[in-house]
Amino acid sequence: MRDIHLAKEILEKEGLTLVIVKEGKVVFSSKDKGIKPIYTAIDTIKQKLNGASVADRVIGRAAAMLCIYANIKELHTKIISEGAVSVLEKSQVSFEYEEKSLYIKNRDKTGMCPVENLSKDVDDPVFLLEKIKRFLQNIV
Repeated sequence: MRDIHLAKEILEKEGLTLVIVKEGKVVFSSKDKGIKPIYTAIDTIKQKLNGASVADRVIGRAAAMLCIYANIKELHTKIISEGAVSVLEKSQVSFEYEEKSLYIKNRDKTGMCPVENLSKDVDDPVFLLEKIKRFLQNIV
């Protein structure tokens, strides 16, 4: 079974929000919401992510940039933003999605996700990681 298929299967069966598989093994998984799971994976095991496959429930522009930064090989998501598609189309990451939206909405569905908004004018993934780190520290 290809890594991406295994990641998708585990995401669904276990009700997770993120599953990262490499060489047939789960290297990272999470039930956390938002940007935290992919940020945590990059912060803790970035070297292991090179060439891995990601299944995620939601991919916005920031998460797409982080996947590219981590050299993810392929990506599957249920919902993707137009900003994420735009970023991924310029990369080597193979991606598929079930539904595309103009942008990722915030948790109460009243506007744009704060991290999607945070990434709008950022093209440097290292700078984006710092912005996300500060954002996550402020909500904890």
